[in-house]
Amino acid sequence: MQEQDRSETGKKRFAAVCGLYCEACRWYIATTEDPARLKMLAAEAHYTKDESRCYGCRTEKRLPYCTDCKMHACAAKRGIDFCGDCGEYPCEELKQFQSAKAHRIELWQNLERIRAVGYAQWLAEKRSHYTCPRCGVLNTAYDLRCRTCGEEPSCAYVAEHRQEIEQFIRGAR
Repeated sequence: MQEQDRSETGKKRFAAVCGLYCEACRWYIATTEDPARLKMLAAEAHYTKDESRCYGCRTEKRLPYCTDCKMHACAAKRGIDFCGDCGEYPCEELKQFQSAKAHRIELWQNLERIRAVGYAQWLAEKRSHYTCPRCGVLNTAYDLRCRTCGEEPSCAYVAEHRQEIEQFIRGAR
């Protein structure tokens, strides 16, 4: 397992250039906490178990999908940390990306908040936003019930966006 870097710079790996919060990603949670879930996700995506491991968007070990991320490459080319720092924000690529999945609903608010308070403060806020109010475990946008204690909704994100998440889940099948 990749060593955990808890410094401010190390924590930045959970703040994707597009404004996603990596610690609440089902792939990250599966990689770091749930080998059975990782195996299931790998099979669904037709990835090997090793390809399925992801430690955050700013690390060397990402999903194949994330390795080919156009926003990550664009930000690196432009020398910026977040898409919200770009003069062309929001670009068409980011607009299409945001609208495609339920865990991306808050992308615009995330990027604005990062600009306003910095990524370190934003990360703390996001952790709280995805944490179960009953048991304190971190959940994903798709965990309608807490993955540990069964609390419903699993977190503030799900409470705020449950209808959109359920619509996405129904449409994805």
